[in-house]
Amino acid sequence: MEAVQEFPAMLGQAPAMKPKLLPLRWPNTLAQLNPIPHKYRSARKLRLHLRGNSKSHQEHPGDITKLQTSFDVKRSLRALRTRRWSLWDLQHVVTLGYILFSLAILPSAPLIKLGVLLVLGLLLLMPVTQQFFLPSLPIWTYLLYFFSSRFIAPEYRPHIWVKVLPALENVLYGANLSNILSAHTHAILDVLAWLPYGIGHFALPAICSAFMFLFAAPGTTPVFARAFGYMSMLGVTIQLIFPCTPPWYEKLHGLEPAHYGMEGSPAGLRRVDELFGVDMYTTSFTTAPLPFGAFPSLHAADAILEALFMQYCFPRFRPYFIMYGVWISWSTMYLNHHYAIDLVGGGIFAAVAYYIARTKFLPRPQLDKTTRWEYEYVELGDRPRPLDEEYGLGRGLLSTRRPGSSDSDEWTLGSSSSLDSMSRGDTLCGSSSSTPGLLSPTTPTDDHYDVWSKVRLAPPHDGESSEVFVAR
Repeated sequence: MEAVQEFPAMLGQAPAMKPKLLPLRWPNTLAQLNPIPHKYRSARKLRLHLRGNSKSHQEHPGDITKLQTSFDVKRSLRALRTRRWSLWDLQHVVTLGYILFSLAILPSAPLIKLGVLLVLGLLLLMPVTQQFFLPSLPIWTYLLYFFSSRFIAPEYRPHIWVKVLPALENVLYGANLSNILSAHTHAILDVLAWLPYGIGHFALPAICSAFMFLFAAPGTTPVFARAFGYMSMLGVTIQLIFPCTPPWYEKLHGLEPAHYGMEGSPAGLRRVDELFGVDMYTTSFTTAPLPFGAFPSLHAADAILEALFMQYCFPRFRPYFIMYGVWISWSTMYLNHHYAIDLVGGGIFAAVAYYIARTKFLPRPQLDKTTRWEYEYVELGDRPRPLDEEYGLGRGLLSTRRPGSSDSDEWTLGSSSSLDSMSRGDTLCGSSSSTPGLLSPTTPTDDHYDVWSKVRLAPPHDGESSEVFVAR
């Protein structure tokens, strides 16, 4: 009887027993309601195609065409703290050095210079502006460097070479091609030369960038912008270290020694101003920051680089791009602004910049795609095919997925370690004989299937590394 009375007290002291719940929870996505096991489901690419045709389709998180819309500076700071740095990141140190040098030689205005640096830092930290200003930063740096170079004191400048380029012209070609082409002028020829030299040189970089952004593989425009900017920065540096007089100087002053402080000349562009009755080039070229920057020709370098990138992205129009390169080369000599040797130097600069960009960083175009929004993955650089792909012995080497890290950032032009750090979250990539190399994922959180070879992928072993390339 006493034990019966103590029984309720014992129940009160015993720990409360919670009933076991069924392993059910509210699904995060509609895919979790699918009763079909993973291994019996259809290929992911087919599901993406069906979802793309649906009116209720929403952009999946791994979409490589997606642009940043956030103004949150903290996201960029977190990405900088967690990213894996590589040697390619030294490019930003070089760019910062050019910016600080350019600001240092400008006339004293400390508050304005500080304001420029603060605005630049803000633009580079906000994700919505970083995606555009960071890849194009070398171009803005080049423009600042070019226009501020006029303030370098003459005592720090090297000797101006007057006879080197004419001598090289005669040695290599047996004559001065610029003087030959500019000997006979006509108003129609003036207009034909003015179009690429005076209009195309300034407008085509933006036009080509827009076409690459809309119709080429995602990530092409940032690579072009960096190649263009760094090539131009190096070209201005060579012009400062090795100043040479252009052909118009030989016509005006012969082979007399040149000195800093002499005015530049619009040369053949003066006839264009007189033809239209305006002052588009006379004043600007007379007061040019680098009147003796003949070698290398950045007019030729820029045009050839644009032609190389455009023919890579749009090979169907390759003859037209080649014709434009020849057209602007003729115009530079006809207008008496460059020797033929200057064009050769500019062409070498463009070819080297394009070769580095193509072999390391440039996304490969997929000719069956019309716009950037049709891309589901990209392959970066010229990578040789594995032997089993090259000779049809198998389906090729599959790269594995890496469980990941944070949002992608745009701070690196491209390398295996840096671009790997740009891809965050569970990712999947693969290869096929038609598209060898490393592929970018389309739906990082989906089931682990290689949709191109229809083979289920095994998770990576401990310590196993992989390379995942994502383009923005």
